[in-house]
Amino acid sequence: MSLISTLRYIASHPLNRGRSIPAIGRFARWQVESRVRAEVEFEWIEGAKLIVKHGMTGATGNIYCGLHEFVEMAFLLHLLRPTDLFLDIGANIGSYSVLASKVCQARSIAFEPDPETAKWLRRNVAGNDLQASAVVHETALGARNGEIAFTVGLDTTNHVAASADTRVRMVRVQRLDDIPNAANPTLMKLDVEGFEEQVLLGASRVLASPSLLAVQSELCSPLVEETLESFGFKRFFYDPFKRELTLKTPGYGVSNTLFIRDVVQVTQRLAQAPLRKVFGKEI
Repeated sequence: MSLISTLRYIASHPLNRGRSIPAIGRFARWQVESRVRAEVEFEWIEGAKLIVKHGMTGATGNIYCGLHEFVEMAFLLHLLRPTDLFLDIGANIGSYSVLASKVCQARSIAFEPDPETAKWLRRNVAGNDLQASAVVHETALGARNGEIAFTVGLDTTNHVAASADTRVRMVRVQRLDDIPNAANPTLMKLDVEGFEEQVLLGASRVLASPSLLAVQSELCSPLVEETLESFGFKRFFYDPFKRELTLKTPGYGVSNTLFIRDVVQVTQRLAQAPLRKVFGKEI
């Protein structure tokens, strides 16, 4: 992302509207600090922290804006309760898992197949004292168990390798249905750079669980939508400020599509969730 694009993203972010100068200040401080320190421990939300370094594009969005993916992260903060289980599929360094287990005090199972990224994921779990509530699986998920080629060195866009990819390593791949203690989640976030269809093919038992209220998927292909609809899920949009589910977008940009099964229960949870303060702004 170019400097101009980054500054536009920061200024237009819903949590920065009317407060862009402090956000630009955080951006400027980060540009300096991340170049003189190998890693930075960033005090985040309600006691949560992130351990990050220069070049972690998704994670640094949280430094600039509070919630990098505003709608999706706010939905998680409003939905989850301490007794819930969150599945973070494509966890990267663990931003979502930290929100789920540190702020909401839910249990998390985080999946990250890239060994280098998984090291940072474990560091963020340990840095937030979440070893008892957040489990890390260094594996890809798919329709079968075995090994699969995975790209190297692409930060948040590492993915199951295509024929044109040259920098790859072999990583473990498992079916979600075969992962211990993952059968009864409340929320599943699915961000695996185009491999979502294969993950869902190996997740029929999890998708059928009555406890699963919502799925957030980066890919919204016809097969993804048809698969989730077959398990009773329907596509919705979310307005975090109003805490409303809608059938039409409220105008916020999103990276993931939201699918809800039990609309009544989800609506009640969203309305009853405590206010969360992000850089002084309540949602």
